[in-house]
Amino acid sequence: MQRVSSILSLALILIVAASCSKFRRIEKSADWRVKYDAALNYYNNKKDYYKASVLFEQIIPIVRGLPEGEKVQFYLAYCQFYDKLYLLASEQFKTFYETYGRSSMAEEARYMYAYSLYESSPNANLDQSSSKDAMAAMQLFLNRYPQSSFRDKAIEVIVATQEKLEKKGFENAYQYYRMRSYKAAIVALTNFKDNFPDSKYLERTYYLVISSEYRLAEQSIYSKQLDRYKGVVDHYKEFVDRFPTSTYLSDAEKMYGDSLAKINKSKNNNL
Repeated sequence: MQRVSSILSLALILIVAASCSKFRRIEKSADWRVKYDAALNYYNNKKDYYKASVLFEQIIPIVRGLPEGEKVQFYLAYCQFYDKLYLLASEQFKTFYETYGRSSMAEEARYMYAYSLYESSPNANLDQSSSKDAMAAMQLFLNRYPQSSFRDKAIEVIVATQEKLEKKGFENAYQYYRMRSYKAAIVALTNFKDNFPDSKYLERTYYLVISSEYRLAEQSIYSKQLDRYKGVVDHYKEFVDRFPTSTYLSDAEKMYGDSLAKINKSKNNNL
């Protein structure tokens, strides 16, 4: 068995070596058509997108303006996409539709440009600048091609990106609350409400605004407490009108009741 295994390993090494040697010969060829045909074979049949991309990149300057140039540019973009080089792919797809705007593949290239940006965007806990770029690009695609066959996929990307941005926005605002920076939390949470009026985090956001206002009032000097307790009352009324059966209602009512008592006490002291 050990001998059979050694023979198989040696055979595999020889096959790989032969394959590499063949690819190197193609790379050094002075005939761009040899590279073109080989690249198509690597792309379509062998799914070896790295080798295909190497050859496509070599012949792009030569085939630009020729009928083959369009396919080379398009396939090169897909090679980089399949190799998960998403930012490079997005640039290649953009170059394609800017160069071949009348091509039958221009629509797909515009979609793939936006989709590549989407794939390059990070998890929700990281900076979401590329997610915003992806969503904007996908919306532009839908505006340009409202009846596109990629329409449903484009909408899915926009929805998924929106959810990622919502999560990031909420976590950023909630971070101020956890750090007990209640004044900053109120501003951030209020901005979140304005920016994401239909968010699944909205109920919790309203509650956290009440809690932040209440805790800020408790920490404040006496001269500022009255206005901040009044803020708790106002936020509570807005909250209960919108979420009358909220799971946070009991806690919110306690802060509301205590704030009313503090307000009344302040008024009585000033009589």
